[in-house]
Amino acid sequence: MRIAIVHFHLQTGGVTRVIQHACAALAAAGHSVLVLSGEPAQQPGSLAARIEVIPALGYEERRPPLGSKALQQAMEQAAKRMLGAAPDLWHVHNHCLGKNLALPDALRALAEAGHRLLLQPHDFAEDGRPALYRRMLETIGAQDGAGLSAHLYPVAPQIHYATLNLRDHGFFAAAGVPSTQLHRLPNAVSFAGEQDSKASRPPSRQQTAVGIDHRRWLYPTRAIRRKNLGELLLWAALAGPDDRFATTLAPQNPLEQPIYQRWVSLARELALPVDLELGAGNSDFGALLASSHALMTTSVAEGFGLAFLEPWLIGRPVAGRDLPEITADFSADGLDLSGLYRRLPVPLDWLDAAALRRRLDQALAAAASAYGREREADDLERAWRVALDEDSRVDFGRLDEDAQTQVLRHVRADPAAGSALDATSPPLAAEAELIARNQAVVEREYLIDGYRRRLEAIYQSLLNAPTAPLRDQADGRALIARFQAPERLHLLRT
Repeated sequence: MRIAIVHFHLQTGGVTRVIQHACAALAAAGHSVLVLSGEPAQQPGSLAARIEVIPALGYEERRPPLGSKALQQAMEQAAKRMLGAAPDLWHVHNHCLGKNLALPDALRALAEAGHRLLLQPHDFAEDGRPALYRRMLETIGAQDGAGLSAHLYPVAPQIHYATLNLRDHGFFAAAGVPSTQLHRLPNAVSFAGEQDSKASRPPSRQQTAVGIDHRRWLYPTRAIRRKNLGELLLWAALAGPDDRFATTLAPQNPLEQPIYQRWVSLARELALPVDLELGAGNSDFGALLASSHALMTTSVAEGFGLAFLEPWLIGRPVAGRDLPEITADFSADGLDLSGLYRRLPVPLDWLDAAALRRRLDQALAAAASAYGREREADDLERAWRVALDEDSRVDFGRLDEDAQTQVLRHVRADPAAGSALDATSPPLAAEAELIARNQAVVEREYLIDGYRRRLEAIYQSLLNAPTAPLRDQADGRALIARFQAPERLHLLRT
């Protein structure tokens, strides 16, 4: 096959990592792959494919002001020049996110001309990115949600959609994408150093002590808001003398920095056993992972959930917060994540309950206004019921930074306060047999070979499809209704 993969950039991590895996898998199978990007690769030579830079594919703020027709022509010309003929199919990442306002209509024009498209959203403007949604609505959607759907989510036999998880798959199905044109395509998984440490098991207390004198609970993350750093600090506030917690990277986005620096200052003020940014400038990431007692995640939202899969490959258990709408896929494949918790309840009377309800109501009102969604009379009660349990305790992950800080100060000031919580250290299922079983599941279902088989099957179904005019579209308003359901509200994402 001749395949053109399209993305805005090739910066390290994220979608670029997915593209790297796809290129490696497809090239090994003998396919001809071209990557079209708005920017040069941050790490040249990291992709097993030819790369063509089309500046008009870049982020809206940095790209030259080419319209959709000119962008379509530039993409077609580059693909024919580099592949020797038109691609058999186009595999496009995150076209509907609002990062490039010309791309959706350029893709529609390709589909109208009979080209086959696989559209793979990793993130959605409808899911907590109202500024991007409003920008699209005001430019390409003529202020109308239904009209915007026609640009973002065209439906025709030659257009297929791939989702990272069953949640998004279900949302697209509810929005009207036919099942024959809708696929689940989980990311491939790999880990630096996994081949060298595949046979390793969780370190004993003595092994962990090589170079450090404590059990390290490592959160390998860039600590943006939705990663819920406050919850890691809460575990640190409850920690015993043998435990120490750590993260790997600080946020890059300047908008994230003020909140992150608040956590840095609070950790220092409360003398929490936390080491932040251990991965910054660390040339031996594998050694850092091997030094961990367990790998942590406290995130309140993920698109795919690599953090639940990767640790098993290096023989480390996963500790922290479960995200059932993401991990249900992994559990269905046989992964045992029973050691994770779904809630971290704290007494509501530690907080100002009325102020918390007001913040929830304000967040619901702001989201409804941003997305043009009519609020239901019971929106606030639905969000409140999910935040609280039957004992009137509130899930720490539903709080904003101010409320989380209040809880941390309370716990640090009163040594007896921890007894009101369900645990004083993260629950952990670390039996050697469980780790071996989970490692086998990840190797069977999520390594490159399994990814290649899924990807080729999807491509073949797309190549076998007929072509037809674009006369229908998925209902983007149905996506908003699901992504913006009050039960999914986390103040850390507002």
